[in-house]
Amino acid sequence: MKLAGWQLLAWAKTMISIRAWLSHARQKISKTSATAALDVEVLLANVLNKDKSWLFAHSETEIDDEAMQKLDEQLIFLEAGYPLPYLLGSWEFYGLPFQVSEAVLIPRPETELIVEESLRWLKSHQTATYALDVGTGTGCIAISIAINHPPVHWLAVDLSQPALHIARKNIEQHGLSDRIDLIQSNLLTATHRQFDLICANPPYIPTPTFVNLLVSQWEPRLALDGGWDGMTMIHKLLEQSVERLNTPGLLLCEIEETLKEPVLADAGLIFPNANISILNDLASKPRVLRIEQ
Repeated sequence: MKLAGWQLLAWAKTMISIRAWLSHARQKISKTSATAALDVEVLLANVLNKDKSWLFAHSETEIDDEAMQKLDEQLIFLEAGYPLPYLLGSWEFYGLPFQVSEAVLIPRPETELIVEESLRWLKSHQTATYALDVGTGTGCIAISIAINHPPVHWLAVDLSQPALHIARKNIEQHGLSDRIDLIQSNLLTATHRQFDLICANPPYIPTPTFVNLLVSQWEPRLALDGGWDGMTMIHKLLEQSVERLNTPGLLLCEIEETLKEPVLADAGLIFPNANISILNDLASKPRVLRIEQ
């Protein structure tokens, strides 16, 4: 019996195995993703509602038509460079799930350095009771630290109202509404209290660099563009923090790797009596400004 062309296509789709689809999809998005293999594994696991270990244990399993249609649609977005976390609507940070949308910056592994350093400091400063998360976005920094160190109460601020909406969802999802307050604020301008710990992930990418990055097409410019030299918001943050950081107190601010020297110089002028250093990320790149007093 002969099959019509559309029947052959439908038959062929049902016969694509997990292994074959992963290979095909990886090639399709290799030009727009540096983590193509991981991206397609996560996408397929999400569509099939399985974990990645299941995929490899059942690599010859055929993908049904319904799943294939959804995968084909989503692969078009990935091929165009659309971020996988936005496509999925959630992303993991510090081992925890967070809702994401185009209103917020996608949580990244290098930002976990702020969480780790904060927890290390809090462990040796048990009297610390109040902390601030500047540019909270998804709320991932404050939430991750709050879950792992319950005694501290948090104020999380962001200039973007849509970002605060996402942060609120994540705070509620993790059951932290009684320990994390949210307000709209341009850095520290809307609050006048003192803090034992200040964490910040301000926009720090220099404008000439930002406009040539793929992320500029999808992620919020408000969270990334740090002005012509990348220092605009960092400088304002330091100026506003100098009178708000308790002694003892710790300020941690994520930076762009090329900003190490200007950030150290600026911090030294604003916090002349503090211990100032730069923490490197796992790739040995300058990543977090650390100010302790």
